[in-house]
Amino acid sequence: MREIRSAKSLTTDPAIIDPSVLTVQMLARQIRALRPSIDRYQEEIDKIMATHPDAELFQSLPGAGPAMAPRLLAAFGADRERFESATEIQQLSGIAPVTKRSGKKTVVHWRWAAPTFLRQSFHEFAGLSIQKSAWARAFYDLQRERGKNHHAAVRALAFKWIRILYRCWQDRTPYDEGRYIQALIRRGSPLAQRFQLEAAA
Repeated sequence: MREIRSAKSLTTDPAIIDPSVLTVQMLARQIRALRPSIDRYQEEIDKIMATHPDAELFQSLPGAGPAMAPRLLAAFGADRERFESATEIQQLSGIAPVTKRSGKKTVVHWRWAAPTFLRQSFHEFAGLSIQKSAWARAFYDLQRERGKNHHAAVRALAFKWIRILYRCWQDRTPYDEGRYIQALIRRGSPLAQRFQLEAAA
């Protein structure tokens, strides 16, 4: 708010400013009108989540919280036969990149044909997990050091998370951070070595 008060206007042209003010006022009224309905939706989501058999599984995820856990549960659903592999979810959500090869040329790019909200759910969860999971933080930092920008690093983390979530979902087992870290250590993962060093520092 302090920065807004001290900011300098880009223009003083009423033809630009006046319609913009009207638009902001209109949007504020729409938000105010929608608020009771949004609250009602949230009540129903909370009620369903409280009794869902997979609630504990998704609530166990580091950083998921009351907003992300229901979104992730909805992304996977209750039908265990819906997806044959984690790869299908990675591709459906748009988290998995598209690789095109022609002769000696290989191009990797963003997957355009994907449900935006589904992709956003996995991306947001991965970003939140960085603050709550030691291996997720180590993985993200490693991606940044390799030259990836923030969003590319978070997508790479989301790609990894989907594989973990798929296994938990198939086995109907809540996520266990300690167990996953021990598995990384047993496999001699460079990632495990990295966050062990960070923890010791």
